[in-house]
Amino acid sequence: MGAGRAELEHAARALAKPLPPPLAVLARLAFNYRWSWLPDGPALFESVDPERWDLCAHNPIRLLQEAAADSLERAAADGALLRAATAAEEALTEELARPVLSGAPPPERPAAFFCAEYGIHQSLPIYSGGLGALAGDLVKQASDDALPLVAVGLLYRQGYFRQRLDASGWQHEYWIPTDPGRLPAALVRRPDGQPLTITVPIAGTDVVAQIWRVVVGRVPLFLLDADRPENPPAARWITSRLYISDPEFRLAQYVLLGVGGVRMLHALGFDPSVVHLNEGHAAFAALELVGADLAGGRSLDEALAAARERTVFTTHTPVPAGNESYPVDTVLHVLGGVLAELHLDGEAVARLGRSHPDEPAEPFGVTQFALRTSRTANGVSRRHGEVAREMWVDLWPELPAAETPIRHVTNGVHVPSWIGAPVRGLLDRHLGPGWLARAADPETWAPVAGIPDDELWAVRREQRAKLVDYVRQRSPLDRLGRGDTAGYAAAAAGGFDPDALTIGFARRLATYKRLRLLIEDPENLRLLDGDRPVQVIIAGKAHPRDDDAKRLLQ
Repeated sequence: MGAGRAELEHAARALAKPLPPPLAVLARLAFNYRWSWLPDGPALFESVDPERWDLCAHNPIRLLQEAAADSLERAAADGALLRAATAAEEALTEELARPVLSGAPPPERPAAFFCAEYGIHQSLPIYSGGLGALAGDLVKQASDDALPLVAVGLLYRQGYFRQRLDASGWQHEYWIPTDPGRLPAALVRRPDGQPLTITVPIAGTDVVAQIWRVVVGRVPLFLLDADRPENPPAARWITSRLYISDPEFRLAQYVLLGVGGVRMLHALGFDPSVVHLNEGHAAFAALELVGADLAGGRSLDEALAAARERTVFTTHTPVPAGNESYPVDTVLHVLGGVLAELHLDGEAVARLGRSHPDEPAEPFGVTQFALRTSRTANGVSRRHGEVAREMWVDLWPELPAAETPIRHVTNGVHVPSWIGAPVRGLLDRHLGPGWLARAADPETWAPVAGIPDDELWAVRREQRAKLVDYVRQRSPLDRLGRGDTAGYAAAAAGGFDPDALTIGFARRLATYKRLRLLIEDPENLRLLDGDRPVQVIIAGKAHPRDDDAKRLLQ
């Protein structure tokens, strides 16, 4: 998995060059996101310059580029900091040297994971919500498990939008450009030093995309970027923003991710043992897999069968927003060049995207296409698996609904990324060394029953107090920024209690997530109207074109 590795090493040396020599170790650590889930990893960078660390949104590259000279010199003389950084680098070296998971595919034939977004860390703004958080957790856990995996995505130059609420509570959106040169990323280059690129015909234009490498522990994450000078402006816009609203641009993103992702893997020298499509956005990867077999002389049915054997698919939600459909004419227009290159019949492809193939008026669904071109599919909980089998029963009319070939896994989280430092310290004391590696074993958790109540309550209060302090700092500024009165802003600063029951809702504010249930459900109202104090903290964004969700937020 060496493509782009030399470029990352060069970038780390360039970052270290203007730093005091003892801090070169931080420059090297900054280019592998494993620091982000080490217990003391973020503190290493924060201790260089705490104020600058917050101002640069916890981006270690920007921190080392922007920190003042006196802060850098002070850090370079901090023996405790340097010892901790050296220990972290030694731990990283040891981690990267571990043998791969027993029974896993060989490193030269890794699993390839395709997703439209990745929530690796806030300094890499290429995610919007739960799908990205899950993808980031999966990549991190694959690293911890020493599973040979390569991740495929898009580098969005403006990421997902930021929001501002006005005095009426209405959401306004804005975007902040991302400079890849200030990310823990490196452009993959050919031996002659020029960027390695792939080309995909999309909607009548040969779109050229370059490749960025990001490292997440042991896992390389390769991101396609269409912001190339030889592309016309519309083609460069394809990788501008996550989930562009325009249907044709959205499909162009999916073609670049799917077809372009497979072409990129081949250009990088990978021959994946399995291709995992995380949601339908990358479904068109199957076309490139099919095309390779067609070129080898197989029939379409044979090529489809071979592609299915290499592909698995995860569907995440039953709601329409997560199962997109498009007019067939639009799909065939965007895909036209790819279909011509691969000598694929447009109507045959369209049939794969319809629940009822013989209904020409039915739109093309990316979920249906992914289900038909994968050997196995799964929902993300037992109940979701049941719902998905009921939803997509028409795709297998010869089978009873209960036998629809959609299984389930239960979504989990990457524990080191989500556990608070106080709770982690508590569990370190009571569960014994190496408990994280044994977290899947129920016996690991047996000692929890013996944790004294006062210890457990103390760490919970410590974590809640940190959240309340953040709210006290952030909410008054938000209120003042949208023109509220000083008194209303002051109420936000003093209105939260570190000892009160705190209910949090932090999700994308899509209407189907039913935020109103917090205040409309009678059971919830009884809780909120009881004798004990309760406080509710809500965070989230409505999609720029979802006015119903904006009204709900308002």
